[in-house]
Amino acid sequence: MPDALTVDRLQFAFTIIFHYLFPQLTMGLSLLLVVFKGLGLVRREQRFDEDARFLGRIFAINFAVGVVTGIPMEFQFGTNWSAFSAFAGGVVGQPLAMEGVFAFFLESSVLGLFLFGERRLGPLLHFGSALLLFFGSWLSGFFILATNAFLQHPVGHVAMPDGHLALSSLGALLGNPWLVWQFAHNMSAAAITGAFAVAALGAFYLLSGRHLAHGRDLLRAGVIVGLSFALFELFPSGDQQAQNVARFQPVALAAMEGLFHSKEGAALALIGQPDMATLELDNPIEVPKALSFLTYRRWGAEVRGLDSFPRDLWPDDVPLLYFAYHIMVGLGTAFIALMALAGLMLWRGRLERSRPLLWALLLALPFPYIATTAGWVTAELGRQPWLVYGLFRTSQGASPNVSSGNVVFTLLGFCGLYLLVGILYLFLVGREIARGPTLAL
Repeated sequence: MPDALTVDRLQFAFTIIFHYLFPQLTMGLSLLLVVFKGLGLVRREQRFDEDARFLGRIFAINFAVGVVTGIPMEFQFGTNWSAFSAFAGGVVGQPLAMEGVFAFFLESSVLGLFLFGERRLGPLLHFGSALLLFFGSWLSGFFILATNAFLQHPVGHVAMPDGHLALSSLGALLGNPWLVWQFAHNMSAAAITGAFAVAALGAFYLLSGRHLAHGRDLLRAGVIVGLSFALFELFPSGDQQAQNVARFQPVALAAMEGLFHSKEGAALALIGQPDMATLELDNPIEVPKALSFLTYRRWGAEVRGLDSFPRDLWPDDVPLLYFAYHIMVGLGTAFIALMALAGLMLWRGRLERSRPLLWALLLALPFPYIATTAGWVTAELGRQPWLVYGLFRTSQGASPNVSSGNVVFTLLGFCGLYLLVGILYLFLVGREIARGPTLAL
C-alpha cells in the first residue's frame, strides 16, 4: 500500500478536481446571466429573460453540487494536512474565511432573489440581482485564488517564534503579484467553460429543431463570449501568468517546457516526450528561439534549464507536469481556432445552417473542463516539492497520526459518493435541458 503522504495527495487531488467541475461553470454562467438580463432590459424582449431564467436553473444546480463537493476539502486541511494547517493556517485561514463570510453568503442570498424574485423585483432590480450574483461568484473565486497564490508566492506573512506563519499584511496578501494574473487567467478560463456550455446548448437545440429562437440566442452569445475570452486567455492573461512562473518559479518553467539544459536562444517545444533517464526531450518539434523571446522578449536570452537547479528542487513528476501544461496550451489554441471559425460564420450569417460546425461546438463541450483540469495540475505540480513555495515542503504537511489505510478507506468512500452525485447532477441538468428555456414562471 502507498505511504500516507501519497494517498493524502491523491485524495485531495481527486476531491478538488471533481469539485472544480462545478464552480467553473457557475462562474462562467454568471457572466452569461448578466449578458442575457442586460439584453432583456435593453431590447425589452421576453425571450432574453427566458434565456436567463433557463441558465439560472442550470446555475443553481451547479452551485448546489459545488457546495456539497467543496465542503470535504475544507475538512481535509484538519484531517489529512494538520501539519500544514498548523504552519500556515494563520495566513490561509483569512482569505478562506473571507470567501465564506462575504462571497458565499452574497452569492447564495442573491441566487434566491434571482430565481424567485423576478416578478416582485421588476426588470431593473432583477438585472441588479444578476450583477450581484456575478460579483459574488467571481469574488468567491478571488478569495480562493488568493489562498492559492500565497502557496505559490508567499507574501504578507511573518514567521512566529514557534516557526509558524502569521498574517502581517492583508493588503499584501490580496495584492500578491502572483494573484493578479492568476485571477485573470483562471476567471477567463471559467468564462470559456460557460461560453462553450451555452454555445453547445444552442447548437443542440438547433440540431434537434427545438426552441430555435432560444437556440440562436444561446449560440450567438456563447460564440461571442467564448472567442473574446479565448483570445484574452492567450494574451495577456496567459502570457503574464507565464511571466510570473519565469520570475518566481523558474524551475517549474523549465519542467513545463521540457528544458533540461540551460540555453541561450532556447527553442519552444510544441511536441516531445521527456526522457528522465537521459534528461532529454525525445522527438521534439520546436520553434527556434521562441521560448527565449516569449519568456524574456529577447531572441537570444538565456533560459535556465533543470540542470541549473538542485535535483531535490525539481517538480516531483516532470513528465506529468510537461504533458499537463502542453495539453492546456494545445486545447487553448484549439479553442481560439474553433471559436474564430464559428465567429466568422456567425458574422456571415451562416453559422446556424452549418451542421458540421454546430456538431463541433456541441462535441467540444468536455474540452474546456479538460483544459482547466490540466491547468490546475500544471499549477500544483509546478509548485512541488513545496506546499508553501520555498518555505514548507509537501512532505512536511501531512497529518502524522493518520494512516494510509484510513485515507484509502475514505478515498473509496468519496469515489462512490461522488459517482452518485455526478449521476444525480447529470439527471437534473438533463431534465432542465429537456424542458428547455420556455418553462413558465
